[in-house]
Amino acid sequence: MINDIEALEAPGALQAVAGTDCAVCLMHKQGDPATMQKDPQYKDVVLDVLSYLKARVETCEQNEIPRERIVIDPGFGFGKTVEHNFKLLKHLESFAALGVPVLAGWSRKSTLGAVTGRPVGERLAASLAAALLAVQHGARILRVHDVKETRDALAVMQAMERA
Repeated sequence: MINDIEALEAPGALQAVAGTDCAVCLMHKQGDPATMQKDPQYKDVVLDVLSYLKARVETCEQNEIPRERIVIDPGFGFGKTVEHNFKLLKHLESFAALGVPVLAGWSRKSTLGAVTGRPVGERLAASLAAALLAVQHGARILRVHDVKETRDALAVMQAMERA
């Protein structure tokens, strides 16, 4: 899978992926990585990010990248405030409604540090909580650092759902 923080907007990116069988993850970000966290602004973060990703999925399909190869990522932490990130998480079902898998990357994010006051190396519990919430709200793929621990947390959640 190609995980593109530019959502295949770079010149030639669409064509490069279209000519393969490779899956692609289209991520939303606002601004340049060096400055994106300075003062991110949205009219409505959920609608703005959703509209952008919907348009990128449509562009991919128009450029011979079938929907079956597309994953979307709202880009938690990429040009978003703590409040923006949690609004997106709360409304993740809206993204799942686009009919492609949703990827959520919350592991060790600075948003979790802002909420818990914990440094990056002490954010396992918050990362697990965010991963479970993301799955409950529609994520089908998780980007994590702590694979074993996340798998265990998901196993417990799935056991409860089967009960």
